[in-house]
Amino acid sequence: MFFLPSLYRHPEFAKGARELAPQALGIAAWGLVTGVSMVKSGMSVFECVVMTLVVFAGSSQLAAIPLIIAGAPAWVILATGFCVNLRFVVFSLHLRPYLIHLPLWRRLGHGYMTADVSYVLFIKRFAQPSTSPQDRLAQEAYLAGNDGLNWFSWVTFSLIGITLANGIPPAWGLGFAGILCLLGILCSLASSRMRVLSGLVAGAAAVAAYALPLKLNIVVAIAAAVILCLTVERVRGVK
Repeated sequence: MFFLPSLYRHPEFAKGARELAPQALGIAAWGLVTGVSMVKSGMSVFECVVMTLVVFAGSSQLAAIPLIIAGAPAWVILATGFCVNLRFVVFSLHLRPYLIHLPLWRRLGHGYMTADVSYVLFIKRFAQPSTSPQDRLAQEAYLAGNDGLNWFSWVTFSLIGITLANGIPPAWGLGFAGILCLLGILCSLASSRMRVLSGLVAGAAAVAAYALPLKLNIVVAIAAAVILCLTVERVRGVK
């Protein structure tokens, strides 16, 4: 989708890339660590490269790697990846009104490349989908700029990590940079009591259910936050 001149020449494309740039370093560090982890786990270079380009999801990759090495059944690996990345189902439902007018191949492109940080920045920039062709183009161009820099940062440094795996010591703790990046984005979204409540509930539920297999504590956290917030909104509406 990025070879469309109407997108990358639009001012919003550059704006989207600029606004993601502060988080790009954390994304790159996380990608570097993931690349190193894949090689250190015993996967071949070819497998690591294919996984980086096809999966393009750090948390899912890191969750699947030990299962692949242990020889777990394919359904277990796929179920784990699905559970860890279940939040993207929510993202896609939220983005549907913004992108439903696009051809299928462009929607698939955005679906593949949109990640946590780019989704959050896009929603902050455009709180509501537009109906005019000009504004729709601007929204898509901004998302493409976000997605492009996010994808480039992740994939480039994942490949660097695969290449230099044996020369990067784990003691550097680069993976924490990615966590800090996401924490910064999370804190910037805490702009209302409901959002603070949902974050606290999700965090508490994720910790309480940490012992569940297949990273199901993430699913529990999402479900707990959604159910509680919907209940609170309904009670408020009744009052």
